Amino acid sequence: MVKSTSLPVAEQFDRASRLLATDPQRAAELVLAILRDAPNDPRGLLILASSRRRLGDAAGALAVLEPLSRAYPRAALTHYELGMVLADLGRSPDALAALRRATDLNGVLAEAWRALGEQLFAMGDSAGAELAFRQHARASITDPRLKPAAQALFQGQLDLAEQQLRAHLAAEPNASTALQMLAETFARQGRFADAETLLDHCLTLEPGAEGVRFALADALFRQQKGAQAISHMERLLERAPSDPAYLSLAAACLGLIGEDQRVIAIYEDLLAEYPKHPKLWLNYGHALRTVGRREEAVAAYQNCTALAPEHGDAYWSLANLKVGALQPTDIAVIRAQLARSELSDIDRLHLHYALGKALEDSGDDQAAFENYAKGAVIRRRDARYDAGETTALTRQIATHLTRELLERGKGGVTSDAPIFIVGLPRSGSTLVEQILASHSQVEGTMELPDIGLIARELDRPETPYPQGLVHLSDVQRASLGGEYLARTQVHRKLNRPHFIDKMPNNFQHIGLIHLILPQAKIIDVRRHPLGVGFSAFKQHFAQGQAFTYDLQDIGTYYRDYVDLMSHFDRVLPGRVHRVIYEDLVADTETQVRILLAHCGLGFEDACLAFHRNGRAVRTVSSEQVRKPIFRDGLDQWKRFEPWLTSLKTALGPALEHWRDT
Repeated sequence: MVKSTSLPVAEQFDRASRLLATDPQRAAELVLAILRDAPNDPRGLLILASSRRRLGDAAGALAVLEPLSRAYPRAALTHYELGMVLADLGRSPDALAALRRATDLNGVLAEAWRALGEQLFAMGDSAGAELAFRQHARASITDPRLKPAAQALFQGQLDLAEQQLRAHLAAEPNASTALQMLAETFARQGRFADAETLLDHCLTLEPGAEGVRFALADALFRQQKGAQAISHMERLLERAPSDPAYLSLAAACLGLIGEDQRVIAIYEDLLAEYPKHPKLWLNYGHALRTVGRREEAVAAYQNCTALAPEHGDAYWSLANLKVGALQPTDIAVIRAQLARSELSDIDRLHLHYALGKALEDSGDDQAAFENYAKGAVIRRRDARYDAGETTALTRQIATHLTRELLERGKGGVTSDAPIFIVGLPRSGSTLVEQILASHSQVEGTMELPDIGLIARELDRPETPYPQGLVHLSDVQRASLGGEYLARTQVHRKLNRPHFIDKMPNNFQHIGLIHLILPQAKIIDVRRHPLGVGFSAFKQHFAQGQAFTYDLQDIGTYYRDYVDLMSHFDRVLPGRVHRVIYEDLVADTETQVRILLAHCGLGFEDACLAFHRNGRAVRTVSSEQVRKPIFRDGLDQWKRFEPWLTSLKTALGPALEHWRDT
């Protein structure tokens, strides 16, 4: 029994309230002693209910909270506690109503916003959950000097938020909360490297800040730095092994380093707990598709669409399976969803791409093209792409990376392990990768970001990239080559002598590759410009490839690519082996033998039976490379030639001379 105390009742309540988080049993004992003299005190009853909830007695807490919430209908904390208890009892709709009531009554009750977000997530409302979590972030800012920036950030006024936060940090450079808010601003602007820098500094100030560590892991993931991100996620999961946000991000990070079975296991565990969450079904479908479990992937995507018919990404994923995965009933649902005015842009663009693919399959080419174009218009609005910048970069590379520079010195790492496959997306590079990865001496990995990351790290104000490559010493070149091999080691699971890096955009970095990895093999996979151009235009890429959402941009990009490859053919003759996709399809064995010889590999029959290779494939061509080569789709672009005029015009001479070396 708790002895009575001479402390005023208000102070006794304060003491009991402070104990709730650390010792709810003691808090209950203290408040029961007070309630003997004042059995109807609302504050005491609220503390009693909260302590019972924390001790696992949801029914006992509910017995207190239901009459209390009726007696005090405008008490936000009471409705918050009621919502938490109802959630514990599995009464999700009632819990949601109580939590919404709490946030309506008190818009800065951060705990209620977080609980609301968690409840919405559990019920499968990803958009609602995200909004609630943003409200939680806004409400969590208690410093009045930062509240305007928090409001601007919540409202999406990112430039204003950045301006206000920079002003605050000018006076207090190590203000951790302001640094975190500025990092979030950068992340929402797509400036993930800047966000990473700030969050890394925040962790030095507060090593135990789990929110900072999670945000840092997310910023690393967005830059495809999977190995670095997963190290942070493992630390977070040690403390909260069942947290769905932690598990979801961990699965995404593991996917970047090829741990596919672990990814699948995580999603299966999450779906057992949250079976109504459409985004989890979508991501589970992606993981299943990667490892070739096609029928299970279809079922996962269909579960997603059943839960959320507006979820365009799931329909696009079904369409992207290439082989009749969309049914007439799906097409009817897609058309109905597109008629909704309140549909989000991201869902709308995915639905247009999906409908375009279905119409193309049915032979309605004009309507198919119109839907592809509508999806591209939406995507192009958000894609930060300037064709002029790409042309300028191409010219700078050709100007500064001369034969004299590239032949100078003996720097770099003397390793012949990497095989780089470059070109444009949808050029046939995944097919070439699959052929090579079917050789006993070669391991296929994925589109590795590391060369691009090294190039970005070399781009400094005093030595901009690519001009700064002129100043690399032999020692620096060797160091960078070693860094690349170390960074990519996580992807090498089979311990084979060679591995493939199939990042198409690395054609811009052939000079860097040559300088730091002079013995690496480089393969350029090239396809007819109208074939690859239209194929890229009708594809919505999960990330990157921002040039593919406008036919004129595609033509200019292809022309720049051909010009740059011609430059490297001149200054490094024979360094790059070119595979013409059309030739590979027409005479596969001859082209495969030539390809293998260039890589210093003996011929193996398995390279012709590449479709039997069960390796994971992460690109949109995953289903195609699991089948023998087929020629029917080679000239499919000709059906759409009437609508490709702007692409032809932008290509210029490259339209006729694309094969030239």
